Amino acid sequence: MRTFVLGDIHGAYKALKQCFQKAGFDHETDQLIFLGDVCDGWPEVYEATDELLKVKNLVFIIGNHDDWALTWAKTGHAPEIWLAQGGKATIESYSRNIPSDHIRLLSQAKEYYIHEKKLFVHGGIKPFAELCEQDRTVFLWNRELVNLALQRKTLNDESQITRFNEIYVGHTPTTNFGSEMPVHACEVWLMDTGAGWHGKLSMMNIETKEIFQSDPVPDLYPKHTGRSGII
Repeated sequence: MRTFVLGDIHGAYKALKQCFQKAGFDHETDQLIFLGDVCDGWPEVYEATDELLKVKNLVFIIGNHDDWALTWAKTGHAPEIWLAQGGKATIESYSRNIPSDHIRLLSQAKEYYIHEKKLFVHGGIKPFAELCEQDRTVFLWNRELVNLALQRKTLNDESQITRFNEIYVGHTPTTNFGSEMPVHACEVWLMDTGAGWHGKLSMMNIETKEIFQSDPVPDLYPKHTGRSGII
């Protein structure tokens, strides 16, 4: 069984399919660790979520946008901050109520996942605190670890920050600092390569570190703006 890690999808179903095809991903035998944010941005949130549900060995880690969507699915409440950050695309993708298996997937999603001294989390962690001392907001939103790792990288200091051998995160687009590829800093891998905006979707084999990418997502959805259209 091969194990892959996947960055933020943000409704880009076509990009997800491209990554699967390029990697030769087997929905029955391969494992996929998804770092969160299937929701908000591009128009095919429903289709992307349905595709993830077909993966037999799926580890779904909840992202901050998934958390917003889950609140809407359960309560019908759509806060303005969510709509302003791409939530409208999620609502339009479903057009009606979100299916029960989609709600169950989001409800049962993990805040983080640990396997063989590797940590997988959407936003990040506080690097000098124990996980048991941290909460959901940190795991979904925090960028302290990412910022510290990137700062050390600029100083050519690749020394380990945490007790984990590898940490995989989404949430922070590498395109924000000029990279279309996943970025490795200290023990941290940044896997969000801006698929929600103008970048590509990235998936990586965690054993070989081979990376598989979609086309730039705006090329796949020329009539839509994704999160780039958000003011």
